[in-house]
Amino acid sequence: MKIQGPDEQPVASEFEVLTRMLPYEGARVLELGCGAAEKTREIAERTKVSEIVAAEIDPIQHAKNLQIEDLPRVSFKSFAAEAIDEPDDSFDIVLMFKSLHHVPTTVMDDALSEVCRVLKPGGLAYISEPVFAGSFNEIIRLFHDESTVRQAAFDAVVRAVASRRVELVEEFFFTNVIKLKHFGQFEAGVLNVTHTDHDLTPELLEAVKKKFEGYRSEDGYVFDTPNRVDLLRKPAEVSS
Repeated sequence: MKIQGPDEQPVASEFEVLTRMLPYEGARVLELGCGAAEKTREIAERTKVSEIVAAEIDPIQHAKNLQIEDLPRVSFKSFAAEAIDEPDDSFDIVLMFKSLHHVPTTVMDDALSEVCRVLKPGGLAYISEPVFAGSFNEIIRLFHDESTVRQAAFDAVVRAVASRRVELVEEFFFTNVIKLKHFGQFEAGVLNVTHTDHDLTPELLEAVKKKFEGYRSEDGYVFDTPNRVDLLRKPAEVSS
C-alpha cells in the first residue's frame, strides 16, 4: 500500500470513482461523516441503493441535515465513527469520504474496527482520503496543516489490513478538479465550516487570500486535489 500515487493519475469526480468500484443496487449503505450530505444526495438520487444511513457527529450540521425532507431513502443520524450506533453485520457498504483523518488519532483503529463490525461478511468499505499534495492543499496548509492526521489515517488502514479484519480489494489514486468563482466560496466551504474552528488572524487571512488569487484563470479559480481510495472487504470469516 502507498500513501501517495504517481505524479500522473486519472482526473475524475468522486462519484465516477465510487460508482465504478461499488455494487450499489439494492445495497444498504452507511456513510460516516456525511457533512452537508452532498454526496449522500448524489448517491441516493443517482443509484439504486435500498437505504442510506448518513451519520454526522457535528451537531450544527446534523441539525441542518434533519431538515432535509426530499430524500426518502436516507436516514440522518448522529454518532462517531468509533462508536457506530448500528447492529453487527447490518450494512453492505460503508463510506468514508475524507472523514477518517478527522477521527481522533487515538481512536482511528477503533473506528475501523467498528466499520468491520457493522459490515456484513463480504461487505465493502470505501475509504477515500485526500493526499497531502496538490494546489488546493497548498492553500489549506497555510492555516490547517493535516500532514500528521492524514498519515495517521493511512497507517490505521494499513494496520486494519495487516490484522486481516479486512482485506484490500483495490487501492486507487485519482485527481479531482475544484472550480470556484470567488474567494467567498472558499470561505463558506472551508473557512466557515462548523466541524473545525479556523480562527485566522487578519494577517493569515490576507496571506490565504493572496495565495488563492494566484490560481485565477479564465475558468475562475481552478485547483487540483489528488486522492487515494482504499477499497476494503470484510472476509466471510474475520480473524480475531
